[in-house]
Amino acid sequence: MNDKLAIELNETNLHQVIEQSMQQLVVISFWAPSMPETAEVNTLLERLAAQYAGQFVVATLNCETQQMVAAQFGVRSLPTVALFSNGQPVDGAAGPQTEDSLRQMLSKHLPSQEEMQLEQAIQLVSQQAFNEALPILRELAASLPGNSQVLLATAECLLETAQFDEAETLLGQIPMQDQDGYYKGLVAKLELHRQASDSPEIRQLEEKLAADPGNGQLAYDLAVQYSQVNRHQESLDILLNLLRKDLNFADGNAKKTMMDILASLGQGNALASQYRRQLYSLLY
Repeated sequence: MNDKLAIELNETNLHQVIEQSMQQLVVISFWAPSMPETAEVNTLLERLAAQYAGQFVVATLNCETQQMVAAQFGVRSLPTVALFSNGQPVDGAAGPQTEDSLRQMLSKHLPSQEEMQLEQAIQLVSQQAFNEALPILRELAASLPGNSQVLLATAECLLETAQFDEAETLLGQIPMQDQDGYYKGLVAKLELHRQASDSPEIRQLEEKLAADPGNGQLAYDLAVQYSQVNRHQESLDILLNLLRKDLNFADGNAKKTMMDILASLGQGNALASQYRRQLYSLLY
């Protein structure tokens, strides 16, 4: 057995292993070298321990060499599997096991795949790896629709990657009972963006463009102003429309501005990916 995945239980380390179940699930496999089917259970548990990546610990007890320890557990037949949590037995089964039967037993006491993914995503958010966390959170949103923890973490990633419109939509979906300090902090961050992004210069350009919608220079100037206050989607929309009419608009400045915005957003940004594809379809 791989020592990293399975502990060989004996009288010396018994107390320590049971104590370990206070932190994570411990699975004890009672086996005997003279019974090959019991060794197969050990192999299956080792394989599952690798798949679950540290979610539980396997401890194997050789009942032929550790008869006194086996007697303390009252084991009557082999193979036997016992699950310990918080120092107490919580589940178990006697007789031959399959990988599926063991997995079903473990699933009642271990985090689900979604819970593990959410833990990973929240860890990434805490490390400010927002572009890495977003794809995981978007996947979770499909399997855990309406989950406030997923929505709030996604909204934070969107705010930090300047995808304000989508962040606002998600924050609007948070039910009253989940509008805690975390939620209020994100709403405050969105409000600060709104205040900073609605300058008199921008309002004046918007009014001029509304009165003269065919004026490409006004549109370009507004796109530049939008980009400077992180209103990237609105800026990219304008620039893309200008480039659809003339790829060399403003002596190539529109194309350069759009590419600069996409570069600043980064490769992992969903908004950048969306507009990068549309730009490349025009260029190539």
